[in-house]
Amino acid sequence: MRGSALLVTDDNNPRRGRCVAKLIQFFGIPSHNLAAAEFMFANAAGSSTLEKLRVLCSAEAFLRIIETWEQRPDYKGWWTKYVHSAFIYSGNDQDSLQRLARILTRDDQAVLHEIDTDAGDFAVSDELSEFCGVMAGVRVAASKANSNGNLVLSTTKGDAINIISLGHGATFLKVEYKGVSLFLSTSKDIIDIDAELASRNFDVRNHFLSAVPIVLYIKWAFAETCWKAPEANACLVIDDPLLKPSYGCVNFDELLALMEHHDFSTNIAFIPWNWRRSNSKVARLFKQKPERYSLSIHGSDHVAAEFGSSDRQRVRSKARQAVDRMSGHETRTGIHYDRIMVFPQGVFSQVAMDVLKRSNFTAAVNTEVMSVDLHPQAIRISDVWDVAVMRYSDFPIFTRRYPSQGIENFAFDILLGKPCIVVIHHDFCRDRYKHLLDFVNRLNSLSCPLSWRSLGEVVRRSCRQRELSSDLVEVEMYGAELRVENRSTQSKRFLIRRCECEPSAIQEIRCGSGPIAWNSVNGQVNFEIELNPGEHRMIGIRFHSLDGNGRSEETLSYRTKTMLRRYLCEVRDNYITPTRSRLAGSLGHVKPLKR
Repeated sequence: MRGSALLVTDDNNPRRGRCVAKLIQFFGIPSHNLAAAEFMFANAAGSSTLEKLRVLCSAEAFLRIIETWEQRPDYKGWWTKYVHSAFIYSGNDQDSLQRLARILTRDDQAVLHEIDTDAGDFAVSDELSEFCGVMAGVRVAASKANSNGNLVLSTTKGDAINIISLGHGATFLKVEYKGVSLFLSTSKDIIDIDAELASRNFDVRNHFLSAVPIVLYIKWAFAETCWKAPEANACLVIDDPLLKPSYGCVNFDELLALMEHHDFSTNIAFIPWNWRRSNSKVARLFKQKPERYSLSIHGSDHVAAEFGSSDRQRVRSKARQAVDRMSGHETRTGIHYDRIMVFPQGVFSQVAMDVLKRSNFTAAVNTEVMSVDLHPQAIRISDVWDVAVMRYSDFPIFTRRYPSQGIENFAFDILLGKPCIVVIHHDFCRDRYKHLLDFVNRLNSLSCPLSWRSLGEVVRRSCRQRELSSDLVEVEMYGAELRVENRSTQSKRFLIRRCECEPSAIQEIRCGSGPIAWNSVNGQVNFEIELNPGEHRMIGIRFHSLDGNGRSEETLSYRTKTMLRRYLCEVRDNYITPTRSRLAGSLGHVKPLKR
């Protein structure tokens, strides 16, 4: 069922109301505002809508509505008839929140108290899978979550269903009021997605109570209206390994067998400097199982700052060198590679992003979203919540995470519609892959089926879309390539758009084997295609090449240092790290080597 949002504004909580409005807009949901005082007498407004309303308001506003309706019983019928559900968030008045909680739970003994960070884990219910989706059953330690000053509600009656619990209390719960489902959050705040990112990536643990409840509600209440991903795609990325039968803690035959048994895929972020050194036996594995093994581009020489320069010609030279080497590797081994850049140590500049776009790379996949420029681009929470970060010359960064960031962050990314991209180094495969398999199995146990694919296919299939009508779908594209698929049983038109600040840089847009017409409006390129049931097409955007071929500054000294670096890293990975891992297993904890 489609529906619009009714945002009930409250003069006592204007900031929280603005944060709610930003979230509604981010997810592409139609909405209109109504003052709390007007809502109490708004039964006539509801009668004209074809779809039931989803109401979002503060606890103080809803308490005043209830108190007014007690004097005007004829308005209660309008509420039941025209309202689908409501999300109620905490305001500034704790007493009002407690009074409302007691009314809604029908428990005069219900009490709010401050959260004890030593009380265990915040636990998302696994009994409301339709509502909680991929977050069902996820747990976050209260000690890790930013819960200072927040409240938990304890009630002795069973009229409420706890959605997010802490001990015997709840911070997010579902109740019924006059036949309408209400979702009450006790969090003192609503996340501001326009706030600048304060860390290397968004960590949901730092915003668990201000972000998860309202996003869960929005994704459930507006399931047919909001932006969403067509599917949840996933890939494991291992940085650096040479394609030798064994590298460090990785054996490629063993890893393939585990991928087949546990259902996952692996991309090797391959250092182009090693393009002449791949083993033919390992190459055959990649050619035989492209759905399991794939290659991306990990820098060129894998020198930390090689893509952190603001010298356009220098970066252009490195990008061209990386592609030339990878093409040479493909010729020698027959292994296809994806034009996806994984920056060495995550380091990149604004210039590098523009160069990669104009060099017809598909995307970047990276742990870092902040450039190393002297005055870097401000990155907002909304930027990293999007399918990909598009703040650098409209060239996408698809974010990836280490397992140490917790299953909760991967689950929240999937809830937002982002791809699930896991990054490790070879040493995470120690102890016969125990740590890796534990984590992969936890991902596969989430309440959302993952489609494990090559990294290229993950990027090509990553978009967000929404149905405008039964035969019309709006799609937002991110990478330079997009695979569009009609999964329905009827023909559909797909209206596709992509951010592009410099449309004159586009050489052509192709659908399948031929070019298609497109236009540019307000910083976006727009085009459309029609697909029959079950049909899919590949969309590709090609850009005009940069002038010149760049310049190389690879002196003999630089080449010698690069060679020494590469061989010393291999000594570390193949001998020192495995030895330390064995010692750690027999002697106890050994501090890992720094990378």
